Amino acid sequence: MLRVSDLRIKTKNKEIVKGISFTVKDGEIVGIVGESGSGKTLTALSVADLLPEGVSAQGSIELDNDKNMLEMSETELRSIKGDKIGMIFQEPMTSLNPTMRIGRQVIEPLVIHKKTDKKLMKYMAVSMLEAVGLEDAEEICNKYPHELSGGMRQRVMIAMAMINEPSLLIADEPTTALDVVVQKQIIDLIKKINEDNNTSVIFITHNLKLVRQFCDKVLVMKDGMIVEQGTPERIFNEPKEQYTRELINAIPVRTRRKVQKQEKLENEKVVAVNE
Repeated sequence: MLRVSDLRIKTKNKEIVKGISFTVKDGEIVGIVGESGSGKTLTALSVADLLPEGVSAQGSIELDNDKNMLEMSETELRSIKGDKIGMIFQEPMTSLNPTMRIGRQVIEPLVIHKKTDKKLMKYMAVSMLEAVGLEDAEEICNKYPHELSGGMRQRVMIAMAMINEPSLLIADEPTTALDVVVQKQIIDLIKKINEDNNTSVIFITHNLKLVRQFCDKVLVMKDGMIVEQGTPERIFNEPKEQYTRELINAIPVRTRRKVQKQEKLENEKVVAVNE
């Protein structure tokens, strides 16, 4: 579904991402983990064609076996961004337009890509806000971002990313600055979108606990390179790299035990069902 080959991301004086390659299958959730500065966010931004000014990418990024996105024209890329690829940013307060009502922001991808009539777009916006768990969606459409809580703003971001039903959803630290309860709600929502629509997900995070519970495959990045990749079970139970072991050991012991206990219970349920 997505194939990234020999991706290199550079500023004028420095190579930040150093020739990484990976794939994402249809309906697969791929977690990218690593410390700050490892290159994980820039990798996600390059796939979404949202690299900041002064940063360039080389290599190959192919979506649905199409041509290399890094060689596409602006017109071709515009037909993909916000349509085939949706992006959830880590801080919705700075990503949402503070001067624009929520409803207008949610339908913006429709205006750009679908050009449907206003009445239908409003209906779709309300329906999508309801789908991401926001009550009183019609009322929320008339509000501004500062009138919503952090969790509500993040749900608005998810609604914007999903309104065109993209085949790939990129979530860059989507639970940052949210409390534990809201974090779980957002993760459960992304998982539901993945299961209901067979949407592929690239999930950027530093939280290995989430990766273990949530992802089908894990990429571990360090200094702009993928140092290890595999299933969560393999990465956590048989890490090959010292850096990966250090990341795992940084998880609080109590949290690790809780996750292991949960995994054991789930495995026992599977065995019971099979018997």
